[in-house]
Amino acid sequence: MKYISTRGQVAPIGFIDAILMGLANDGGLLVPEHLPQLSEETLRQWQELTYPELALEVFSLFVNDEIPRDDLKKLVDDSYGTFRHEEVTPVHKLDDKRYILELFHGPTFAFKDVALQFLGNLYSYVSKKTNSIIHIVGATSGDTGASAIEGVRGKEGIRICILHPHQKVSEVQALQMTTVDDANVLNLAVEGTFDDCQRIIKELFADVDFKHEYHLRAINSINIARILAQTVYYFYAYFQLAKQGVDRKISFSVPTGNFGDIFAGYLAQQMGLPVHKLILATNANNILERFVNVGLYQPGEFRGTYSPSMDIQVASNFERYLYYLNGGNSEVVSTLMAQFKAEGRIVVESDALSHVQSDFSAYSVSNEACLDTLSDYYTKYNYLMDPHTACGAAAADKLAAEDDVTIILSTAHPAKFDESIRLREIRQEYPAQIQALFNKPQIRTVVSGTNEAIKDQLVKFF
Repeated sequence: MKYISTRGQVAPIGFIDAILMGLANDGGLLVPEHLPQLSEETLRQWQELTYPELALEVFSLFVNDEIPRDDLKKLVDDSYGTFRHEEVTPVHKLDDKRYILELFHGPTFAFKDVALQFLGNLYSYVSKKTNSIIHIVGATSGDTGASAIEGVRGKEGIRICILHPHQKVSEVQALQMTTVDDANVLNLAVEGTFDDCQRIIKELFADVDFKHEYHLRAINSINIARILAQTVYYFYAYFQLAKQGVDRKISFSVPTGNFGDIFAGYLAQQMGLPVHKLILATNANNILERFVNVGLYQPGEFRGTYSPSMDIQVASNFERYLYYLNGGNSEVVSTLMAQFKAEGRIVVESDALSHVQSDFSAYSVSNEACLDTLSDYYTKYNYLMDPHTACGAAAADKLAAEDDVTIILSTAHPAKFDESIRLREIRQEYPAQIQALFNKPQIRTVVSGTNEAIKDQLVKFF
C-alpha cells in the first residue's frame, strides 16, 4: 500500500511517511493508491471481532509491514484501553429504526478520541523508532484539540500546539484544552473563526521549508491516519446490528463540518461494507449540504450555532472526495482547487451531481430544529444527546427511508455542550472528570489570526 496526493505531484510513499507528511507537499491531500476490496467472507469473519481486534485488521490493510503486527497490536490495545466502555464504541438501540453509535467514551468524551488516541501513540512510536522530533500543529473547532492534547501530553520527543477560535468553543471544550499544564503543550486562542485557524494550519504546512525546518506534523483530518481510524467504527456498528439479526438496509446519519467523519464512512462503503445510505447532517453553516443538493461548493456567511464544532465553511476533507468523484484524476482536482482559490467556488453539474447524490443525502438543521430534536428525543427515548448528534438525528428523521434502519453517530457527550442543552431546561450531571476541570487554572495565549503571529509563537515554542 502506497499513498499519493490528490494533486498528483508527490511520488508514492509508505504509511509512516504519509502520516509524517500530513498535508501533501504539493498542497493536496494524501489518499491510498488503491482501496482494499473486502469479500463477503472477510466481512463475516470480522463480524465476530472485538473493537481492538477489528481495528488491528483494518489498520493492517494500510500499513503493510512498516509496523510489525505485534507492535501494531500494542498500539491499538494501548489506544483503546483508555476508553471507559469495554466495547469502545457501543451501539445503543432507541427503537427498531433508530440506533445511536456512541463515540464519546474516550478520555475527552468526544469522537475525536477514536482516531487521536491511536495517532498520538503512533507518533510516539515513530519518534522513538526513528529518533526523530515530532512537532504537532493543529486547529480545532472544539474537540480535536482536547483529544490531540490528551493523546500526546507529557510524551517525550513530541510537542503540540493547538489553535482554537477565541471564545467560539464551548466552555468545557476550552477547559479540556487550556487546563492542561504540561511543558510540551501550547494552546493558542486565535481571534477569528475556526476557518481562520484551519486556513493558517494549511498555509503553514504548504510552506514546505518552514514545515521541514520545524518538523511540523499534522493531527487534523488532513492526516490520512485520522480517516483510516474512523472507518473502523462504521464496520463495527454495522456488525453489531448484523449480529442482532437486523436484516433491513442499514444507513448512517453523520453530523459533519469538515467532511472527515462522513468521508470515513464513504471509504468503508467503497471497501465493501454494504451501507445503504450516507446521510450528511450540517447546521446553518451548510456549504456541504448545498454541494450535495445543488452542486455548489461556496462558503457563505459564518454563523454561530448551538453545535459549534460544525461551525465550518471550508471542509478540509472535501478535496479527497473530489478526487474519487473525478475518478482519481489529479489534474482535474488541481484545476478545481485552483479555481476555488481564485474564485471561491466550485460547481458540479449533470452526471457529476447525480453521482454526488447517489453517494450522499444531505440536510441542514436550523438552530431551533437542533434543540427541538434534542428535546424530542429526550422526551421520547429518555436519551440525552449533544447538539451535534441532534443534528444527525434531525437529518435522519428527514431523509431516512421508511424501511431503513439508521445509525446516528453520536459525536460527543452532552456534558460538553451544557450551555445549549440548558436552553431547553434540561439538567444533567457532569461526569466527575469534566466537573473537576472547573477548579483548574487555564493556560492559553490569545493571538491575532495572522500567519505571522502564529509563526512567532511556534518558533518560540519549538
